[in-house]
Amino acid sequence: MHIRLYTPSDCSDLIDLFYNTVHTVNAKDYTNEQLDVWAGKDIDSEQWNKSFEQHFSLVAVDDGIIVGFGDIDDTGYLDRLYVHKDYQRQGIAAALCDILEKHSNNTIITHASITAKPFFEHRGYKVIKEQQVERQGIMLTNFVMQKKGEN
Repeated sequence: MHIRLYTPSDCSDLIDLFYNTVHTVNAKDYTNEQLDVWAGKDIDSEQWNKSFEQHFSLVAVDDGIIVGFGDIDDTGYLDRLYVHKDYQRQGIAAALCDILEKHSNNTIITHASITAKPFFEHRGYKVIKEQQVERQGIMLTNFVMQKKGEN
């Protein structure tokens, strides 16, 4: 596996990975209705591409297959961190997160799903608050978590 910077040609594959991962990996913690509003089929690829280009965005590739991605903005907000549903528990998220965290000199904030919360806790993130986020009239639980910057 190698990790490289995001390029716009990755966007479609990242959207597919996001959709498939949310709808399989997160299915144990969220209802189908919640999964559909979190990761719907109508993701705006132009908006996602713009966001990836504005952030420090990484892509993990294994044997030509995109197996994960993550991004962080200039304020230290870790926006997305997803690993392909067939490549879970292989250290991909940790490898991406290691680089993303080193890129930021700030305290890092993320909004972690129920599923991702233990991963972030293991990395030293602390829960600031549990929250209910409304998407298309459906409520989703997630956790605002932070990790103090080491610089």
